[in-house]
Amino acid sequence: MDNRRRKLQWILMAASAAAFGAIAMGPGGQPMSGGAFSLVSPAWAAEGSGGGGGSSGHGTHGGGGEHESGGEAGATHGSGSSGNDLMMHGGSGSGGGGRPVYGGTQGGKSGAGARPSATGTTHGSGQGGPGEDSDRPIWAGIKGGKAGAGTKPTGAGTTKGDLYGDLWVILRDANGVPILNAAGQVQPIDANGNLIPLDAEGQPLDATLVQTVEFSRLSVARSPTKVLDKALNEAISAITAPGAVITLDPAGRIVVNGTLIDSPLENLALYKAVMTDTLPTNVKALLPANLSAASLLAGAADKTSTITVDTVEYLNSILGINQVTDGVTTKYYDFSSVKYDRAATYDGVSATVLVKQSDGSYVATPVNLYDAVFSGSNWVDPTPTGGAADFAAEANDALRVVEFLHDNSAP
Repeated sequence: MDNRRRKLQWILMAASAAAFGAIAMGPGGQPMSGGAFSLVSPAWAAEGSGGGGGSSGHGTHGGGGEHESGGEAGATHGSGSSGNDLMMHGGSGSGGGGRPVYGGTQGGKSGAGARPSATGTTHGSGQGGPGEDSDRPIWAGIKGGKAGAGTKPTGAGTTKGDLYGDLWVILRDANGVPILNAAGQVQPIDANGNLIPLDAEGQPLDATLVQTVEFSRLSVARSPTKVLDKALNEAISAITAPGAVITLDPAGRIVVNGTLIDSPLENLALYKAVMTDTLPTNVKALLPANLSAASLLAGAADKTSTITVDTVEYLNSILGINQVTDGVTTKYYDFSSVKYDRAATYDGVSATVLVKQSDGSYVATPVNLYDAVFSGSNWVDPTPTGGAADFAAEANDALRVVEFLHDNSAP
């Protein structure tokens, strides 16, 4: 850009010299006598609302920042943002001063003013844009300033990261719907299941008693929709491959031609598709009839985490399985028909794992998962009917099996 600036400087100097000569000589080539003269700005100079100096002299510096003068198209460096090397930098405040049209007009605090067509589009107020030879992508916005962050790339999908702030363990009914107090506020509960007293704004009087829901791997649900869309397409490609044989592993996850779909992203994408009934008909026809969405959720979660009713409900709201309007869940997935029985699900289901022998060695041995993982103890439903607690328990049990297989499976 130094060569460009030097070239521009020579042009400006030549223009200045020509203008000076024309004025000094006067009409008919006769020298002008007496009096003062003013070297006006050439036709390509414009007056901006920010304080920038043109190449022909110093402009009035009304805004904060550093002012340059001379033939290098320097100007005010203030709160605006930089574009390419020939762009002026937006100033803050007002003032006079000539500036070349190719740099646009300097703005005051709002950054108003014309901009050349060759310098791209401004994303945000008070920002200069990148030039056509800039390698900065348009969607990335403009460097500097608080505004002008730019728009997201085409196809980025919908961002869900701002749906919820604090995710508390709260009082819910059998279907997972929050039970509100008389003031219409959700009611957080402590580790012992007791309601935590709230102030008038619905905030806990003792915040140390609040339990927060940890998502771990499931936090990827907050990613743009294109992330899960891509993962779903990859899973579907495997499932629909010619000659593919689809089975389930002991935890209920999908196995294609003996290879487990163990990607958390793909399992989460499949979970969403099953829960929203959006899997293509030809894909649904290929899947085993006893495939459970709870097992897909287990395949998406961190092996050492715990899946609870709160985990399920918050996740379903983030994924759009529950209906959400303006950040508030207005309709919940209906779990009323879900009934889970641990013994019926795992008693008699075997897996070959490494079992430690008396001499310290390990031998690959088939085990009954109901006994090995759950010590032969069935799950007791805390509600009189089926519901969200059944689904969460089924998902969490599948996760315990996933962890057991991961830690003990024979090679």
